[in-house]
Amino acid sequence: MAGEGGRRRQRAFIGSFTAAGGPGVVTAAVAEGGGALTVLSSVDGVLDPSYLALSSDGGTLYAVSETAEGAVAAYRVKEETVELTGSPVRVGGSGPTHLSVFDGHVLTANYGSGSVSVVPVRADGRLAHTPSDVLRHTGSGPHERRQRGPHAHQVQPDPSGRWAVGVDLGTDSVRVCALTDGKLTVHREVALRPGSGPRHLAFHPDGRHAYVVNELTPTVTVCRWDAAGGSLKPLAETPVLPHAPAGDAYPSGVVAAPDGRFVWTATRGEDVLSVFAVEADGERIELVGTVPCGGHWPRALALSAGFLYVANERSGDVTWFAVDPRTGLPERAGSVPVAAASCVVFG
Repeated sequence: MAGEGGRRRQRAFIGSFTAAGGPGVVTAAVAEGGGALTVLSSVDGVLDPSYLALSSDGGTLYAVSETAEGAVAAYRVKEETVELTGSPVRVGGSGPTHLSVFDGHVLTANYGSGSVSVVPVRADGRLAHTPSDVLRHTGSGPHERRQRGPHAHQVQPDPSGRWAVGVDLGTDSVRVCALTDGKLTVHREVALRPGSGPRHLAFHPDGRHAYVVNELTPTVTVCRWDAAGGSLKPLAETPVLPHAPAGDAYPSGVVAAPDGRFVWTATRGEDVLSVFAVEADGERIELVGTVPCGGHWPRALALSAGFLYVANERSGDVTWFAVDPRTGLPERAGSVPVAAASCVVFG
């Protein structure tokens, strides 16, 4: 979608759960300066495309298919829509919940089977027909129902581009892996507090710290990250709520501000966004406050151009907030309906 002078306007891509009535992959226009989203199209050729990732050139969008069979799909990005480039590729794991593009491959975190899959990417952005590797996690945790075995929930490159970092809710650990010739090898497994249930991790822009949001205990674990050695060191754990939860409270997303001054999390059940001030050069965070998430069951967060976006799964909307640059507190600015919304990415 070309703007003035042929400049491409920013777009948002929204994932959703088709099994819960979601439209599939949604393409939306982003208003310049105001952050508002306007839905342009939707494509429903893949079951439950719950998490999305863009190629580095923005020309290809990848989506997991969060099903028992587990698959990943590639879409060609067009002006106002996306176009499936081929059949989804089975990843050799069940229930993939996250994916990322890393060193010429797409990596998927397979929650159901507790594994990470590696799918090679061809020169034109299409996917190879089969994974080049499936790294199976082992271990468990003390939570009787949720931690009987491994549950990989996220995998992403570190800021240096040297390591693939995987977060496993079932084993209370983060695995730092090297990718060589399409194969993953575990360089180091870092234990977090037993029963915490780590879900997602966000790196500080300094590349030397990381923040792990925990799903089974509503907290954030602050970590020191050493890219040279591929080492993650937990430092402290901070609650995401100013009070004990009244009922269900399951943190989901975490993002860090580009200037490194704030961290935000979302918590389902309580349906709030939490704001943390980053202190001590990234090694400590302090809860500033919480605000309503603008819907029900906030599954994922994204930042773009000074706005914070929330995919509210059960209320079926994506809500955006203007962020106060002084306090970090978000103020609701608008929303757009997207049934069973699960994530938002920008390109």
